[in-house]
Amino acid sequence: LFPYTTLFRSEPMALSLSSTIRSAQMDAITTAVGASGFVDIYSGTPPANVGTALAGNTLLAHLPCSATFAPGAASGVLTVNAITQDASADATGTATFFRVTTSGGTAVVQGTVSTSGADLNMNTTSIVSGGPVAISSCVWTAGNP
Repeated sequence: LFPYTTLFRSEPMALSLSSTIRSAQMDAITTAVGASGFVDIYSGTPPANVGTALAGNTLLAHLPCSATFAPGAASGVLTVNAITQDASADATGTATFFRVTTSGGTAVVQGTVSTSGADLNMNTTSIVSGGPVAISSCVWTAGNP
């Protein structure tokens, strides 16, 4: 028998990506959203991931994105173009997560909602049916340890 040897590091090494690769990752989001996507804000337990179907979640707000989701990313930073407010929220509830979708409703990005420390920080997570819901800015940065 041969002694056991490892060909790989036993502890993980953090990947470091070039600015070009990180920007390409962010630009892939714009490509996937396509023309005239949406930001949908929901209540309830978030699905396991963006590819998992919604289950018992309530759509609170539906905000149209610009015809072009975002210009090209720079140094791994994607600054989303203007997102139009939802002047009349669809339902009353506590926002817990959001999804960015294509114009046809295919989910592309999913993230958490809170008043701080989330993927989408709002001044309040309490949304009231018929009230306005706005996103003042959206900037995403591709991670790089």
